[in-house]
Amino acid sequence: MPGRTHETHVRVTPRGRALALGGGVVALLGFAVGLTDLVVLGLVLPVAVGVAAVHTGLHRRERRRNALTTTRRVAPDPVLAGQATDVALVVSTVEHESAARARLARMRISENVSAELAGTPPRGRQDVTTDEIRVLYSLRPELRGRWELGPATASVEDVFGLVEASRSFGGTTTVTVWPAVEELPARARSSFQHSSDAAAGSRRSSPDDAVLREYVVGDDLRRVHWASAARRGRIMVRADESAGTPPATVLFDRALLVAPPGRASLTRPPGEWAVSCAGSFAVALVGSGHATRVLGTAHVPDVAAVPHASGGRGEGRAHVLDQCVDLTALEEPAGAVRAVVDTSRALRGHRRHDELVLAVIAPQPQEGADALAGLAGDAFHGAVVVLPRNTTAALEERAADTVAALRSAGWRAVTVFDGSPVARAWSSLATEVA
Repeated sequence: MPGRTHETHVRVTPRGRALALGGGVVALLGFAVGLTDLVVLGLVLPVAVGVAAVHTGLHRRERRRNALTTTRRVAPDPVLAGQATDVALVVSTVEHESAARARLARMRISENVSAELAGTPPRGRQDVTTDEIRVLYSLRPELRGRWELGPATASVEDVFGLVEASRSFGGTTTVTVWPAVEELPARARSSFQHSSDAAAGSRRSSPDDAVLREYVVGDDLRRVHWASAARRGRIMVRADESAGTPPATVLFDRALLVAPPGRASLTRPPGEWAVSCAGSFAVALVGSGHATRVLGTAHVPDVAAVPHASGGRGEGRAHVLDQCVDLTALEEPAGAVRAVVDTSRALRGHRRHDELVLAVIAPQPQEGADALAGLAGDAFHGAVVVLPRNTTAALEERAADTVAALRSAGWRAVTVFDGSPVARAWSSLATEVA
């Protein structure tokens, strides 16, 4: 990382302040008793501190001789909320002459860490060698998001310890914090798949669903369409639209998130459990081979622009968790129901007939529940209706009405309280036991 330097700040150290104050007292005492030599001696001390401050400030502004380079490594990055990540910062000088190395040896290096990454400044270990300083420390972020780490700060005292000069240098690193996710049981995943298979059963082998495409190595030769191959002069195979593992969408009601006033709160804001729930569902579906996406409700939804992550535990898992990081509170909370309605209608027109839908939603009024119910089709549809811990009787009644409306349309739906084990909500969907 290039050594981009910033403004230098010079301050008097506690030793320098004590020396200057002591000199002033001596000068006043000498003036009081009429001893000129004592006055001169007393004034020499604060003057020495001032000269040291000027000299240090000018010396630190010699950018070329004092230029520093940094290399920062964060692992793992991204990191799940609540888990530790290790940071290694290596600082070295551009010049390798002895004077530059001597200055490097006297430096203290610290990091500017976002409060979201660490509520208190992290404590680390600083290892100094002839050519570099290595700073090692750990972070345990609790808040989902993308947070800045850096720039670094170098502090060095003059040879007498009277003044200290500090300046920021180097660039920043963005650390991505994924929501905390739970490992979910495979039994429920197989239950969802079985439900979809049963609903779409007769369509899986219907010739009407078959489309033709050109043969690629690895295709089953039993699916070769010989008549078309003879007519077109190249081998064509039948590709059943509904064959294989169907895709899945995890629909997230952004009304569950509350935008903090001003700067983001350093405590876990409401709705983060629901994001963890959606993320856990998406990770489980990807791990089962479903191409999956996390779709947040919006006032102007663009469902086609939200891609599915390929099934598997590699890049697919990272992709859906990145989509969870991007979930934010609605800009107009009053239009939360309209966002659910518009997103449900848009999703209905931009999905496969066998696509699984799992929704994490707030209790809905009749309009929102009806829009969600209209998504029911051939595939599995499940909904988790989230209630806050400090709920009211009216909100519980609305949640019960939402669950009843969805079940009557063919959904599996359950009510859960914020903060409940995600695995319990996941298993409840499989058995539809609230």
